[in-house]
Amino acid sequence: MLILLLLLSIFTYYVVKKSVADLTRTPTWMLWLVMMIPAFVLTLWSLSDRSDEPFPIGILLGLFIFCPVLYWMLIQWGRSPQQQTSKGTSTVKQAAAEAVKAATEKASVPTLEKEEEATIQHCFPWSVYYLQDIEYRPQALICKGQLRSSPTVAYDTVRENIETHFGKRFLVVFQEGLNGKPFFALVPNPERKKANASPKQPEKLARPVIALGLFIATLFTTTAVGAFIAGISETSLQDNPNLFWQGLPYALSLMLILGVHESGHYVAARRYRMKATLPYFIPIPFFLGTFGAFIQLRSPVPNRRALFDVGIAGPLAGLVMAIPLLIWGLANSEIVSMPEDASLLNFEALDPGASIALALLSKLALGSQLGLDNAIHLHPVAVSGCLGLVVTALNLMPVGQLDGGHIVHAMYGQRNGAIIGQVCRFLVLGLTFVHSELFIWAILLFFIPAIDEPALNDVSELDDKRDLLGLVALTILILIVLPTPGPLKALLF
Repeated sequence: MLILLLLLSIFTYYVVKKSVADLTRTPTWMLWLVMMIPAFVLTLWSLSDRSDEPFPIGILLGLFIFCPVLYWMLIQWGRSPQQQTSKGTSTVKQAAAEAVKAATEKASVPTLEKEEEATIQHCFPWSVYYLQDIEYRPQALICKGQLRSSPTVAYDTVRENIETHFGKRFLVVFQEGLNGKPFFALVPNPERKKANASPKQPEKLARPVIALGLFIATLFTTTAVGAFIAGISETSLQDNPNLFWQGLPYALSLMLILGVHESGHYVAARRYRMKATLPYFIPIPFFLGTFGAFIQLRSPVPNRRALFDVGIAGPLAGLVMAIPLLIWGLANSEIVSMPEDASLLNFEALDPGASIALALLSKLALGSQLGLDNAIHLHPVAVSGCLGLVVTALNLMPVGQLDGGHIVHAMYGQRNGAIIGQVCRFLVLGLTFVHSELFIWAILLFFIPAIDEPALNDVSELDDKRDLLGLVALTILILIVLPTPGPLKALLF
């Protein structure tokens, strides 16, 4: 518990510093402390003499309502006078701030000459986007007007005109304001600034030595954990070090699932010519042997279609690998009697009814052998397959910059996606009364910023096929996290 609290503290501090440090003068440590209050209170409760008693639900809900409100108030209290905006113009400026944050690195917009401003006005044909006003902001030129064509035509036309007259000087961001009216933001291109600063030293994206080193380290830590999952005690391992290699089935299958997941993101990003790093694994010498893998995108997302494709590619690719491994692992697992502590993540006594998807796959793999009163002692490959399902579900949560957050943002827009994310946080918190093992993840969701960063063209909507695929992905999430209803469980088992 203390190790998880430490990791949560580090993660929370990083998120707070990255998300609001430039928006307020309130000390980062103070904002971090406010957001960590629920975790500190719950940890103290778990270490107290009353740890066997359920935490009062009223206090719990109060903490998760009071702390975010106090967090917001502290941010507003620390804003400088220049950051305060009037009610009439706040909608456009707040949306512009999100666009600027995604596209720049504290670049500043130089004052334009009259001829340049006239040129910009000519870049907005009245039949496509009727330009009414240009506002100078510290980090962008905000171009407001009336949309008179489809969003895609408007964005492509204006972007091509800007590039024709100004080259790569600006990134063109097209976003819907909180008042529902789309606007353009012309942002200094950070890539142009980097190229001028060091023309002979291009940015290094592919770092194969680092990626390979992390891969080897993670292979070692997951193999060590896999050996214990396979039933190898520490004493036996000391007597016969060769038993260490019995952890390889777990290690290889888990890393294959995680690697394919991140490779799905990587391939989709490269398809849209977005700069992305190689997948990096995160080794740890305890828990599951790894905290997963990740890639970093080093260029703005061009549109919501690209945002959707990159977001959904990882979970679908991971599932394609996880489901066959899980079915094979379940077929080679041992059926045991159902104990009281059987759950979704109890690998010695897995309750197949803890998840609708798991119940269906367990019945497919084990058939009539699996009864209503049976649990499953998982084979190491089945453990990695089960973790693959759980990781997919966690990534599909429609919150912020998680894969699911990208998906709902692309489907419903940035503002509606943020609302869905807020609702999801509380639904997952309620789900912990059924799956207590998801409690830490429910807390983490409250520390992930709810607003996803916008694409350059964040107005054009998705096509029907992608909307349908997005609903399928959200359905998969529901099938994984919801327990099997009684009638379905009786029908299956």
